Amino acid sequence: MTIQEDATHLYREAAQAAETVRLQIRTNTERLERLGEVLRRLTPRAVVTCARGSSDHAATFAKYLIETRLGVLTSSAAPSVSSVYAAKADLSGTVFLAISQSGASPDLLAAVANAKAAGAMIVALVNVETSPLAQAADFTIPLCAGTEQSVAATKSYIGSLAAIIHLVAFWARDEELLDALAQAPARLERAWKLDWRPALAHLQPARDLYVVGRGLGLGVAQEAALKLKETCGLHAEALSAAELRHGPMALVQVGFPVLIFAQNDETHGGVESLATELAARGAQILLAGATSPKSLVLPTETAHPAIQPMLIIQSFYRMVNALAVARGFDPDRPPHLRKVTETI
Repeated sequence: MTIQEDATHLYREAAQAAETVRLQIRTNTERLERLGEVLRRLTPRAVVTCARGSSDHAATFAKYLIETRLGVLTSSAAPSVSSVYAAKADLSGTVFLAISQSGASPDLLAAVANAKAAGAMIVALVNVETSPLAQAADFTIPLCAGTEQSVAATKSYIGSLAAIIHLVAFWARDEELLDALAQAPARLERAWKLDWRPALAHLQPARDLYVVGRGLGLGVAQEAALKLKETCGLHAEALSAAELRHGPMALVQVGFPVLIFAQNDETHGGVESLATELAARGAQILLAGATSPKSLVLPTETAHPAIQPMLIIQSFYRMVNALAVARGFDPDRPPHLRKVTETI
């Protein structure tokens, strides 16, 4: 059976990301303003993130945004430390930021319970507001993404990025960031319409590739690599632009595809330079957010550097849906996967 690109759940749900962010801003502004005040009074010594899959990629984005905008050390917790090893940590004076679409995974809930017992303040970014995670949290931030039927998360991931930006903007009292977020829904709509189809000719026959970002863009590189694996059957590895210059560079041969994301911040020059270097080695470079000779430059919607990653991943989602169909996959039903993964 031939699958129509615009008939998949992935396509329809990703197209709803702009409305998700609009609704989220309307729903969460007052509660996040209050939470920002609480966090300024608390002055936490650290933020600990906890998530799996796409939500963990949002946590990578949170790390860079919190550390660069607020100077608060942010680190990822391994859920198995609580759920498997039953180890205890001193989390007094910290914020434990749990991110989940379902809010139901046992290992995440075990980590939250341990963190609460260890003195952390629990902040949950969660789509299902009646979930156990939402009930366990001290503060719940709804993602407002509604139902997602495709196994591959899209609008809930973008909603997670938006919620993180909203939280940090109020915590830091950053009016510029708040203004940029207010413009994000319209920019997401434009990003969805951008044509990344020229990438299909290079990725349809591929077996392996790197997906590269840096700083605020690393989390969306991780997300893109996951989507290429689960919807297209492609072995994709996400890397920081800095890390690629070490051991992974050895795999870059003539024709090896590298998908690179860049945003307009302090990392931009280095990422653009890396694209030029890789193209000179004969790699097939697909570049979003920058320009470089001998690269396929993918169109991007420009914005504040904290907003750009969600715009890039929105354009990517439309392309990866088309790529999955072109490679003969059903992007809504990846093999061996289901929507809620209940990891122990």
